[in-house]
Amino acid sequence: MTRIAALYVLPDGPYANQPGIDVWDEKRDARKYQGPYPVIAHPPCSRWCQLAFINQKRYGHRVGDDGGCFQSALNAVRTWGGVLEHPARSYAWSHFRLPVPQFGKWIGKGDEWFTEVSQAAYGHRARKLTWLFFVGFLPLPLKWTLPTPTAQVSFCKNHGNSPLPRLGKKEASLTPEPFRDLLVRIARHA
Repeated sequence: MTRIAALYVLPDGPYANQPGIDVWDEKRDARKYQGPYPVIAHPPCSRWCQLAFINQKRYGHRVGDDGGCFQSALNAVRTWGGVLEHPARSYAWSHFRLPVPQFGKWIGKGDEWFTEVSQAAYGHRARKLTWLFFVGFLPLPLKWTLPTPTAQVSFCKNHGNSPLPRLGKKEASLTPEPFRDLLVRIARHA
């Protein structure tokens, strides 16, 4: 079994205590990862997501000011292989000049591959559209479906008139185990 490193994950989250997975939580500081294993990178998204400009105005957190976490995650994936996961429409993509992923297929450039997938296809209660960046050989096929969500991620009270319940921050941000397992297979395939 190929060992992998899970970067920017919770110490008690879905990657904890999994065989062959080296967990890099906030305390270990994933920016210091020096290899040699392929990675699954979940860099913090609040400074890059669609609400980043609202967060900047409300809390003063500058868009993109994540302490170098996304840049470090990008470098780790490019150096050691593996996969980086971030919310769809992440401002980090344009900032780092990455191709915009397409839903329903991998698009590639050399050994770098990009796609958009819904985590609902892997058990998340919300749609949770996600962009993936993979470095390695031809990536594995995914479930490119859009199941009907039973909840929503948005914390904005004025985010439409959806009758769906809002998820708490922890459940909204957690990776469903089937999606985790997919990302592990992708990283080991790198």
